[in-house]
Amino acid sequence: MTDAPSAAEIAGFIEFLHGCGPIGADILGKDWSATSLGPITRWSTALRTTIRLVMKSRQPIVFFWGPDLLQFFNEVYGPVLDGMPPEPVGAPFKIYWGEVFEGVRPFFERAMTGEGTWSEDLPLLLTRNGRTCQTYWTFSYSPLYDDAGVIVGFMNVVNETTRDVENREALARANAILALEYERTSHALERQREAERLQRVLQRELSHRMKNTLAMVQAVVSQSLRHATSPADAATIASARIQALGRAQDMLTDASWEVADIRPVVEASIAPHADRPNRFVLDGPDARLTAQQSMGIALAIHELATNAVKYGALSTDEGRVFITWRTEPDHGFRFEWRETGGPPVAPPTRRGFGSRLIERVVPGYFAGEAQIDFQPAGIRFAFEGRLDSER
Repeated sequence: MTDAPSAAEIAGFIEFLHGCGPIGADILGKDWSATSLGPITRWSTALRTTIRLVMKSRQPIVFFWGPDLLQFFNEVYGPVLDGMPPEPVGAPFKIYWGEVFEGVRPFFERAMTGEGTWSEDLPLLLTRNGRTCQTYWTFSYSPLYDDAGVIVGFMNVVNETTRDVENREALARANAILALEYERTSHALERQREAERLQRVLQRELSHRMKNTLAMVQAVVSQSLRHATSPADAATIASARIQALGRAQDMLTDASWEVADIRPVVEASIAPHADRPNRFVLDGPDARLTAQQSMGIALAIHELATNAVKYGALSTDEGRVFITWRTEPDHGFRFEWRETGGPPVAPPTRRGFGSRLIERVVPGYFAGEAQIDFQPAGIRFAFEGRLDSER
């Protein structure tokens, strides 16, 4: 049995906690006499030393001590608890972390038998702010000993890696899309090689198409990264835009990369958002698009639909989108997107890459000009150009 701490030791420890900010204040403000640890004046040297060590660390650390494994943590661990239940200081481990207890049981049980553990990117379902979501954690559990050398708890040195895992998964999805398109292009080229007479012509044509496609993908990724608010946001936006290009390229692959009819391109582009009949109304004649024009239409519809899902007609059950196109003499062409039934529209305060894409880049494939009107009843986007602007 250890000697009780002296009054000077307790006074020094309390003075130390006063300098530890809000967490130190929470420790001092808690009625520990109602817990298994008893009042601060009776805390062991080992517990006080561990608290000092953890509080001065700049690594997120939480530890659990005593028969009920009561919780202590430092300031840099605080963000982990955002959206979690209140009063975390002194909360019992099995109660406060009850929803992930079974997921970490093997690690804490090994720590309580004297064995240190390590886990990387461990998936755990965790509820924050009333919403259950998938989280990932890299951490180590280490046993903690009292003054007599008996294990009385464990320390968790931890980093939440949820954002890192999500970024890697988003990048992997984008790479998979590019790999799939590369594989499709390679197979198309291999089939064409069987026709020796067309081999050289097709190689030059495919080289031209691939350069255009890669240039477009590079511009999409570069601009998405430049205007995103975070790496995860950039990966999500770039992946969605590349998928829109992929759907257009499906049409082009079926057409041997020559020309594609506009209706299948439009239908493939709106398919992810057609959640009920008559959500989209299409009206227009047959019109043959070049490869660049097909991808341009797909990107424009993707940007307009993404905005409509967030703020416009596709954000309500009553909202509808009318997509019309018309051909005119001498290869003239007009395309229009018009929304109705959505929330009232107001012009945006900031114009990002998506706006420049549909107002400047896409019309360029048709040697035309575009205009987007933020009318209160719904967004209207239209452009006029030529169908034979690029071959």
